[in-house]
Amino acid sequence: MRPLTASHLLALWESGLDQPLLHRALALLAAVYPETSPETLATLPIGQRDARLLNLRAAVFGPRLNSLATCPTCGERLELTFDVDDIRTPELPVSHGEPPPDGIHTLTLDGYTLTYRLPNSLDLAAISHPAPDEDPRQQLFARCLITATHKGKPYPLERLPEKIVQALTTQMAESDPQADVQLALTCPACGNTWQATFDILPFLWAEIHAWAQRLLREIHLLASAYGWSESEILALSPWRRAMYLQMVTQ
Repeated sequence: MRPLTASHLLALWESGLDQPLLHRALALLAAVYPETSPETLATLPIGQRDARLLNLRAAVFGPRLNSLATCPTCGERLELTFDVDDIRTPELPVSHGEPPPDGIHTLTLDGYTLTYRLPNSLDLAAISHPAPDEDPRQQLFARCLITATHKGKPYPLERLPEKIVQALTTQMAESDPQADVQLALTCPACGNTWQATFDILPFLWAEIHAWAQRLLREIHLLASAYGWSESEILALSPWRRAMYLQMVTQ
């Protein structure tokens, strides 16, 4: 993974401000994984994409994450602290459903046989703004389902029994566990326990946005005090920049 300079990350933040969140993620990954084509990054299963985003987060801001959660029962605010490795899911062994090299999975149940691939960023982008009469889950299945048969004969997706659809949903989730990270939380105020979804993509972008705003303020202060250009200030190490800022603000 290629490291990012402050200047490069600031440029990625600026260019991503008017882009959808999924485009921001792919731009970040393209910058740190230049050996992988943008097309390949866009078609990575969501879990593989998010695993790379976790790598990026650890490289840029460190492995420790701080977040907030709100108890759905009493409204208490919880401060969460955990490491990147705490939310990494282990790779699945072959015996537990790892797909063949072509990425095609198979579900066989009650005479139905479905072949499918795992959802990727392009799929999520395509269903992000469904029409009022469209079912996003149905749209996602239509994109990811390759073949559907019943007792050896082709079977239409829209007629699949709910039991088969639920089984497909479950197997998709089990085949790509990194795509759905759940935190087990307990409220210290009322004792309520619940599962909270952690999505690295909006979390990381919020961190980058806050970092960029802080950095621009630092650049403004140092440029005003010393007359340095933005590039000269960004060329300073974070430690030297912090020392100059301390002297300026004393």
